[in-house]
Amino acid sequence: MKEKEIELIPGSKYVVYSIGSEKEIMQTSGTFIGYSYLSKDEGGICIKMDESHGAKKGLIRIIPISMILAIDIIEEKKPKKKKEKEEATHYFS
Repeated sequence: MKEKEIELIPGSKYVVYSIGSEKEIMQTSGTFIGYSYLSKDEGGICIKMDESHGAKKGLIRIIPISMILAIDIIEEKKPKKKKEKEEATHYFS
């Protein structure tokens, strides 16, 4: 049986568990909107926070990749299929 490749898809809903301060685990719930560069060597994922964050609902939290412990998939959107380049059927010289 072929294994399904898992990827983060914009518009999908996730709960991200990441390292907070000291021994605390931070939980971020919301919609994945994309990736961000934090520095030349570090990237992060961008989550638009949902109503579980109270007054922070709608704000975007960037979580550094190196701080992520686990991700729960709540609602997964279907990935957009990449259009293959159409090969030219006629050649002109």
